[in-house]
Amino acid sequence: MEELKMTKEWDKVFEKSENVEHAKATFHNRYGITLACDVYQPKNASGKLPAVAVCGPFGAVKEQSSGLYAQELAKRGFLAIAFDPSFTGESGGEPRYVASPDINTEDFSAAVDYLSCREDVDPDKIGILGICGWGGMALNAAAMDPRIKATVASTMYDMTRVNAKGYFDAADSEEARYEMKRALNAQRIVDYKNGTYELGGGVVDPLPADAPFFVKDYYDYYKTKRGYHVRSLNSNGGWNKTSALSFINMPILAYSKEIRSAVLLIHGEKAHSCYFSKDAYAAMTNGSKYAANKELLIIPNAVHTDLYDRLDVIPFDKIEAFFKTNL
Repeated sequence: MEELKMTKEWDKVFEKSENVEHAKATFHNRYGITLACDVYQPKNASGKLPAVAVCGPFGAVKEQSSGLYAQELAKRGFLAIAFDPSFTGESGGEPRYVASPDINTEDFSAAVDYLSCREDVDPDKIGILGICGWGGMALNAAAMDPRIKATVASTMYDMTRVNAKGYFDAADSEEARYEMKRALNAQRIVDYKNGTYELGGGVVDPLPADAPFFVKDYYDYYKTKRGYHVRSLNSNGGWNKTSALSFINMPILAYSKEIRSAVLLIHGEKAHSCYFSKDAYAAMTNGSKYAANKELLIIPNAVHTDLYDRLDVIPFDKIEAFFKTNL
């Protein structure tokens, strides 16, 4: 595996729990990319534990929301890892800051490989949890990988849908997609000539007065002390502009109805993104013989980023019970 440079200091945007042991680790996916993760486990734990791999949000790093979720799960008796996806954060992969519906789905299965080989993990009790855009990747991984016994998708985005059709499917037309593909492929030529990949920019800064609410919502997390992190794409320069290309042409949830393992979708009632979870739940359950272990939980009055870090909003009791029942 590639030797990664990982910080030894606690540099998370949340406080370290005294009831949890924390360590750094690495694992690799089947594309040969080495991924960095934080391992959280209950203090004084013994025997083989149920385990959960956590990732997201899209454009975040493990020092933000995913690490908070993983630490909270460890407090509740699970061995949990929060990992940086390929090409981002402390993980390997070149070029930097590129996303892929295939490789990023693979990252979850690679995390299952790693957890299955740990002496302190029960390989028959492994789940995954994806936040925001990695909620969609988690569902895609669950459809592909029967080793995953339970999946939670929190405040989920389907990144292939939003890239191909725009928010609320407002740009769902052949002409709109053609113009987007024309611009993105022109950018490929620019990048090739320059020998670098132009970034699309993270969350807009300074924040325009007339910005939509969900943009203000993102700003409040990624650009303030609440959630800013130096390695976070959304907090800084964002993804490569051309990352959207593969998402336009490769829908990730084509076989979600065939997920046999348990799935819990969690979304805020007032989140602009709530339609992703509602539609994903309908697609998984309508006419499916595996609908009985699927659940959609809507959190009253919550917005998208409330489920990033608000411990008074994230339903950890429900998440704990779901994983303990299904792992």
